[in-house]
Amino acid sequence: MKTIAVNKKALHNYFISDNFEAGIVLEGSEVKSVREGGISINEAFIQIKNGEAFLKNAYIKQYDKTSSFAPNERRTRKLLLNKSEILKLFKKSEVSGCTLVPLKVYIKDGLVKVEGGVGKGKKLYDKREDLKKKSADMEIRRISKKL
Repeated sequence: MKTIAVNKKALHNYFISDNFEAGIVLEGSEVKSVREGGISINEAFIQIKNGEAFLKNAYIKQYDKTSSFAPNERRTRKLLLNKSEILKLFKKSEVSGCTLVPLKVYIKDGLVKVEGGVGKGKKLYDKREDLKKKSADMEIRRISKKL
């Protein structure tokens, strides 16, 4: 499994409860671009519409060596999930304040996969608390290295 892109902001902005894995429908040279690391999911989100899941606002840069066909860089891409998984995620996303967030993109057995999660938005005080914990842990590690 080779990790291509990670959405670090998602872990900072959301409490992630349930993770899921989905395939993604890509066109033409998008696969080659993703393999080279030309994807960004920092501003992306997952939307369920008409019983199908879509990855919206993900950026896949145009492959340099492509000749004629170049898909739109920020187009909506379909995610491959079972109907039961889509229904389960739809019910969880209906809870107030919950959204479906892509966490990372990776290659598994030659296929491009997206790991997503059900996220509940953090308040400002939650983010501050996380930063305090992180800085305290770093301080403890720094002191223990000196000893």
